[in-house]
Amino acid sequence: MRKTAFVYDPFNLRHTQEGHPENYRRLEKTWALLQADGILKQLIAIPSSPAPVETILRVHSARYVEALQKLSARGGGHVDGDTYVNTDSYQAALLAAGGLLNLTDAVLQGAADNGFALIRPPGHHALPQVGMGFCLFANVAIAARWAQEHHGIGRVLIIDFDVHHGNGTQDVFYDDPTVLFFSTHQYPYYPGTGAADEMGVELGYGTTVNVPFPTLVGDQGYLEAFQRILAPAAREFRPELILLSAGYDAHWLDPLASMNLSITGYAKLVEAVMGLADELCGGKLVCALEGGYHLDVLAHSVLSTLRVLSDSGQAPSDPFGPPNEAERKVTTLLDRVQKLHGFTDSPVVAS
Repeated sequence: MRKTAFVYDPFNLRHTQEGHPENYRRLEKTWALLQADGILKQLIAIPSSPAPVETILRVHSARYVEALQKLSARGGGHVDGDTYVNTDSYQAALLAAGGLLNLTDAVLQGAADNGFALIRPPGHHALPQVGMGFCLFANVAIAARWAQEHHGIGRVLIIDFDVHHGNGTQDVFYDDPTVLFFSTHQYPYYPGTGAADEMGVELGYGTTVNVPFPTLVGDQGYLEAFQRILAPAAREFRPELILLSAGYDAHWLDPLASMNLSITGYAKLVEAVMGLADELCGGKLVCALEGGYHLDVLAHSVLSTLRVLSDSGQAPSDPFGPPNEAERKVTTLLDRVQKLHGFTDSPVVAS
């Protein structure tokens, strides 16, 4: 068994809007399953606390942070057509980012081997100047900067397997050679970014790696992308910490997307990431919840991820199985991405 930590704060349930897909039930349902399963007893609970505002300002503009605080204090409203704010949203966003920072501290200080932040609102669409796509603060980007500035980490690898492209994370680090951003996502789809030739600029050119999948890609295509694209990119970059933006909306039952991943497929991706973490950075892996809008799929996906992270020996909790339709092949796409970045095939080391 590994020492796996988690962070969860029930206050984050208070950021919610009835009828919106990103509502409190996402955490409520997942937390209930984790409690019923009993896995939490085997994990290390990390306390939640608000992120210091100065840490948020390492990623977001002061003007945006102030505007978000004022909007929440006035009773709420919308940052954009998709992204709501209520009276508790600003505090919930600080707690989401802060919980992830505390978890990152625990892993980098050796109190835990790895961890999962069960947080919301999510973060990977939030831009430096404004939130969008259900996201208020760029949680994972904030954690990457924190690790660099408070723990002396030189190179951070961010992996994002949410079905939507993490445009906010990409924007923050697009010219930064110290952060490698790797994303698999449905394309073209919201938010419209993440083409294969979006590779960074200036000194950061080559440290953004996008795999823009067409619809109906499933377990095999995703795993091939991790083996053929992520593995050589990671080995060349040599990260000292891996952060995973864990969105589970590429599942075949998710109502907001059109992909064919299964929960078992997600577990294999987490195993692949753990293998790279073991090989390259002493197992230091910190995961943060992003999307996932089928409540039961989300709950079982998080449980399965925690089983993998903790080396529980239990199989994935997958009551839904694979989709009925065949998945789309992506060999030509992966060939193209490999060629763009100059990668050669490099198998993922199993954990």
